Amino acid sequence: MDVFKGVDMAVKGNIYEEGKVTSRTYWTAEGERKTVGIMLPGSYSFSTSSNEKMEITNGGVEVQLASGGEWTGYREGGFFLVPAGVSFQIRCDGIAEYVCSYS
Repeated sequence: MDVFKGVDMAVKGNIYEEGKVTSRTYWTAEGERKTVGIMLPGSYSFSTSSNEKMEITNGGVEVQLASGGEWTGYREGGFFLVPAGVSFQIRCDGIAEYVCSYS
C-alpha cells in the first residue's frame, strides 16, 4: 500500500498527544473512510467509536487491547483489529506509520 489513487482527503489533520500522533482522513472511491498517520516514540491510549483495523506500514508497535492484558507486537505488514467502543494502549520505541480502516 505505497500509493493511494483516486481518493478524497481532508485538509485538516487529526492531531493527538501534543502532536506526537497525527493522521489525515481520506475516503476511497468506494466511500470507505480511512486514516493514514505517523506516531512518534511513546505510549498512548485511544478509544474507538467504530470497528477499526490498524495496519502498520513502517516501524513497529506494541498493543494492549484489554486493560491489564498482554502486550502484542506488530511490525510493518502486520495489523490488529479493535472492536467499536473499546479503549486500547499502544506504544512504540521508534517512529511508526499506519493506516486505519473503519467499519
